Amino acid sequence: MGQDQPRLVRNEGAKRAHDRFTLGQAFSCAGCGIRHAFATQRNMRIHAGVAVVAVVGGLVLGLDAPSWAAVILCIAGVMAAECANTAIEAVVDLVTDDYAELARVAKDCAAGAVYLMALGSVAVGAVVFGARILALLGA
Repeated sequence: MGQDQPRLVRNEGAKRAHDRFTLGQAFSCAGCGIRHAFATQRNMRIHAGVAVVAVVGGLVLGLDAPSWAAVILCIAGVMAAECANTAIEAVVDLVTDDYAELARVAKDCAAGAVYLMALGSVAVGAVVFGARILALLGA
C-alpha cells in the first residue's frame, strides 16, 4: 500500500484490481485494532489487569495444563469480545450521530456479549482457582 492511500483493508481501487491483502497487512491491521482497544477502552485495560492477576495466580498455584488452557481461553475470549464490542460501537457511531433505538440495541448487545464472557470467565476462575486457594488457606 502506498503512503498516499487510505489505510483500509481493501479500498475501492484494490477491489476493482482484485488486489489481495497480504497476510502481513492483515496482521498489522489486527494489531492496530488491539492497540486501539487498549488505548481507548477502559474495560480492555481492566480485563488486561485481571488477566495478569490470573496468570500470576496460575504460576504461583502451579496450574496443570487443562487449567492453563481454560484460563488462556477465557483471557482471549474476553479480550476478543471487548475488541468486537469496540468495533460494533465504532460502526454504530460512524452510521449515526443521532439517537436511534437500533443503535442502542446494537451497542447494548455487544456490551452484553462481553459481560457474558466475563461472567463465564469468573465461573471458570472459581473452578480453576477456588479449590487450590481454599487448600492453601487450610479450609
